[in-house]
Amino acid sequence: MISNQVLPKVYTPEQVASMLQLSKNTVYQLINRGDIVAKRIGKVYRIPASSLTFVFTGLDEDIYRAQQEDLQNFAKIEKELSKVRAKMWRK
Repeated sequence: MISNQVLPKVYTPEQVASMLQLSKNTVYQLINRGDIVAKRIGKVYRIPASSLTFVFTGLDEDIYRAQQEDLQNFAKIEKELSKVRAKMWRK
């Protein structure tokens, strides 16, 4: 057993098919094409939750979170740039 580590949430292809309202065969095709990242353990696949984030956004989970944070901060950045530009034009 793995201790002192938090294992990522994983799903079966059947669970993913249900969540995405796809057939199980379609999920397996997406896995085989590399559109859904999955780990084969013996005869079964396990799909990490982060792989599903990629399916919906085209980005892996860390990049997606960073992008969302950047978008939230964009207004603040624009405001600061406006202040700096105004100061530059006064000189």
